Amino acid sequence: QVQLVESGGGLVQAGGSLRLSCAVSGRTFSRYDMGWFRQAPGKEREFVATIRRNFAFTYYADAAKGRFTISRDNAKNTVYLQMSSLKPEDTAVYYCAACDKSYCTNYGSTDEYNYWGQGTQVTVSS
Repeated sequence: QVQLVESGGGLVQAGGSLRLSCAVSGRTFSRYDMGWFRQAPGKEREFVATIRRNFAFTYYADAAKGRFTISRDNAKNTVYLQMSSLKPEDTAVYYCAACDKSYCTNYGSTDEYNYWGQGTQVTVSS
């Protein structure tokens, strides 16, 4: 069974930075496309960023472009989300997700991902 465990969330002031980590169990991490999503209270879970298994492709939601960077370390079975210039509207529970299909084309959809972590809270104060 694949397990994803996020860490690195917390309370930060607006303009600050955080780095989220997601550790993935198992020996096939390099075969997964990985994504980060977030969910604010009362809102639907939304796409933040994705990185392909071969590192060749990353993509960001408009709200994340220029401020967030997704990366992965296949030797450590870990995906990261570096967040900077944080805003109060970035406050949410952040989830990492893994897709192990041959082609994960609809990367912005929660339906595309097979495995999910439990989430880590990010709170940005004004």
